[in-house]
Amino acid sequence: MTQPTPATVLVVEDDLDLRATIVESLEASGLAAAQASDAADAIERLQGFAYDALVVDLKLPDADGMTVLDEALARYPLIRAVVITGFGGVEEAVTAIRRGAVDFLIKPFQLSQLSRVLRTSMEQLRLREENASLKAQLHERFRFDNIIGRHQSVQSLFATLELVAPMNSTVLIQGETGTGKELIARTIHHNSPRADQRFVAFNAAAIPEPLAEAELFGHVKGAFTGAIASRPGRFEMAHRGTLFIDEVASMSLPLQTKLLRALQEREVERLGEGKPLKVDIRVVAATNMDLKTMVKAGTFREDLYYRLNVIPVTLPALRQRREDIPLLAQHFLTKSCKENNLPAKTVSQEAMRLLMAYEWPGNVRQFENAIEYAATMSGFETEINAETLPTDIRQGTTATVVPPVAIPDEGIHFTSVVSQLERDLILRCLEKTGGNKRQAARLLHLSRTTFIDKLQRLNVVEAGAA
Repeated sequence: MTQPTPATVLVVEDDLDLRATIVESLEASGLAAAQASDAADAIERLQGFAYDALVVDLKLPDADGMTVLDEALARYPLIRAVVITGFGGVEEAVTAIRRGAVDFLIKPFQLSQLSRVLRTSMEQLRLREENASLKAQLHERFRFDNIIGRHQSVQSLFATLELVAPMNSTVLIQGETGTGKELIARTIHHNSPRADQRFVAFNAAAIPEPLAEAELFGHVKGAFTGAIASRPGRFEMAHRGTLFIDEVASMSLPLQTKLLRALQEREVERLGEGKPLKVDIRVVAATNMDLKTMVKAGTFREDLYYRLNVIPVTLPALRQRREDIPLLAQHFLTKSCKENNLPAKTVSQEAMRLLMAYEWPGNVRQFENAIEYAATMSGFETEINAETLPTDIRQGTTATVVPPVAIPDEGIHFTSVVSQLERDLILRCLEKTGGNKRQAARLLHLSRTTFIDKLQRLNVVEAGAA
């Protein structure tokens, strides 16, 4: 394994013994040290090499140490510089720091202190550069032009996002599972004035009902059984940033009421604590269900719907924009090949016809997975052909849970058949989720309240835990 290159330090000190001692100490701590005895020597060395750090004496035979400091920072603005002196005071220290030094040490000083100052400063710089790099990557990933598509619905979405992102308005994203609702929410956040603050996600369907309120609003120690310490909720964590509430339709009516109050008042109360806490957040909510229909059915609060639906954004299903499939295929194929060190690939016409004919019930998420599968199964071949696509796409089948119903000559009793189908679907989903009603409702794209009503109406005997 290749060893990392040690950081380099230029030590500028006219006292030979002290200079040698400092160099020996720094090298013993794992740094690579070069040395100069005066300002002219130091400046010549700086002209020929980009050192990571500089240690410079304030008093040199041919010039003030500040001259070397200024020259170093002019050439290398990120160099970590420490000024040392045997005659300095507060005024000199302040001047050195203002000129760009990270610290000022008065002789005699502990050699371990110098090494610690340099290492800490360089580590802070590394973390800042790493953070800047990560932010740049995020910006690159969530640029508007990374939303792929030429279809009119995608172009309209693009225009809407450009207008909405700089605002503080609440956004409601609607679309089928797999259409990229969280991607759009993150794109809005990373192109907003809140981009430097946190993006906090809360999936209302993934958290059990008894814990959802505590997760959203926080709790204090002892608020309920198992609350062994105080914890902030997602609202607090998203302060000054963006709170993304996914699967908002799956919230119970009592939790909807508390969410509505938090959005209206812009304040929350931790469970077990009566003191309100003001929060400054932008809310982006998402759902794969028709909230208007749920409002009419009484399973979603009308006032909460209007509070969330300030800026509605609807994501089209992939089958509604088939003309974008070739663009998406090449985009995901290029991405997969790069991530897996595979040669650049293209999609054959036969394979493309199959991709465009498929219904894609899982939308873009399923499509990306299918392309990655094909890229992997084709190995080092440079073309994706029909044989390397997933089986269901090759066969043109779209998964369905609706069994065929034979229609006899005497006809069927419509209500009984539909009720039996509902019972079968509910029982299969309860079996799949181990009896978890919330997860079963989510599989059927129903609210938990509607799901419970159906259980009672159809007199379904549940298997597993409730």
